[in-house]
Amino acid sequence: MAFAYGSYVRDVPWWGVVSSAVAPVLLISGWTVAASLQPRFDPVRDTVSALAAQDATDRWVMTLTFVLVGGCYIVTALALRPAGATGRLILIAGAVAGLMVAANPEHPGDAYPLPHIIAASAGLAGLVTWPAGAWRRGSAVPWGLRPAVAAAAVAVLFALVLWFGAELILRSGQLGLAERFAGGAQAVWPLAVVISCRIRRPCRPGRPPPRRGLRRRRPARSYGPAPLPGTSQAGPPGDNR
Repeated sequence: MAFAYGSYVRDVPWWGVVSSAVAPVLLISGWTVAASLQPRFDPVRDTVSALAAQDATDRWVMTLTFVLVGGCYIVTALALRPAGATGRLILIAGAVAGLMVAANPEHPGDAYPLPHIIAASAGLAGLVTWPAGAWRRGSAVPWGLRPAVAAAAVAVLFALVLWFGAELILRSGQLGLAERFAGGAQAVWPLAVVISCRIRRPCRPGRPPPRRGLRRRRPARSYGPAPLPGTSQAGPPGDNR
């Protein structure tokens, strides 16, 4: 049985708005602070994962950032009630993979840390593809969950990940820049979806959607009972006409 969007879906709660807004702030602040603590670090060339590597200075800053941002993604997925369940589960899976990145840092001298690569790849896949499972159909669907917008979001996020992958292979000196653009976009998109859901709230159960462009007509005023057929209404006292 098909249901109209908004007939049974609740709004995004306030704590979902907070978690989605905090995630990009934490991510950008975390890698900025962690990079400033390193004696030698080039944010354009070096990766974010290097800030949490075993030989990094104060590696706990970036490790904690990974954990907190992953937690924000999980909370946001739980709060995105208007979104499709598949997309929310994919977002949670990507967040859990991000937590595994923090638990499996890079090691000095290991050019291909397999556990770290697997966790990072799973995290990227989840954060890129979750809009494809979150879209909904219907005239009242928020713009962030419409099929065309979700497809465009996946395309943009995937293009940024492709840039990051190309930098990994070609080593053209912009690996860190590509990773930051991809990570930043992945952190901002859940916030954009939440904002779209909050701007256009779905209808409550039992409440039909408001009709636009129609005005209520006021009933005609009645000043007394209508005269009976064949009779004339009496005039005021003293009128002898």
